[in-house]
Amino acid sequence: MQKHLRIIHCVMCILTIFLSLGCTGSLFKNYGRITLDTNVTNAFEKYHVNPNYNYYISGSDVYPDAIIGLDNALTLEPDLWKPVEMTPKKLCELVQDMQFKVKDLSLNLVLYGFAMFDDKGKQIGVWYSILEAKTSLSMKDDHTVIIITPDIDTYLNYEGGDSHGSSVHKKRSTQQWPVSGHC
Repeated sequence: MQKHLRIIHCVMCILTIFLSLGCTGSLFKNYGRITLDTNVTNAFEKYHVNPNYNYYISGSDVYPDAIIGLDNALTLEPDLWKPVEMTPKKLCELVQDMQFKVKDLSLNLVLYGFAMFDDKGKQIGVWYSILEAKTSLSMKDDHTVIIITPDIDTYLNYEGGDSHGSSVHKKRSTQQWPVSGHC
């Protein structure tokens, strides 16, 4: 009897695993990926604007939570992203302001570039933010991409020090954000 129950239990476990994998596969089939890429980091930090991309920011106009460049053949959803007429000068200002904000908040925060890929593995754009900025990317159809904006508190988590005690915050009550330097 016990042996019979064990066999039934094993069969049910295996069925559950296969059903879960099947559901997961169809549930996430349209999701793309965002991968850390030093070439993208270098491109942002050298203020290279790709003419085949439309650029958007999320968050503050001064120090965005993220900057993305998306293949201009694609439509972006949702409309929470702010389109930016990107030039090397504008990209320089945004990147330098983000770098200043990160340095002001924490010795441990770093800005990174990421390559964005569609559900078929084709690169469709670039992303620049701190590693802690959370998002997801999925394809609604062949020409529409859904990229979730980072949480509104991406930087606020580090104001006054982060919850892990790893950041150092210097109050700048009398200083203003600098006008971007070498742009």
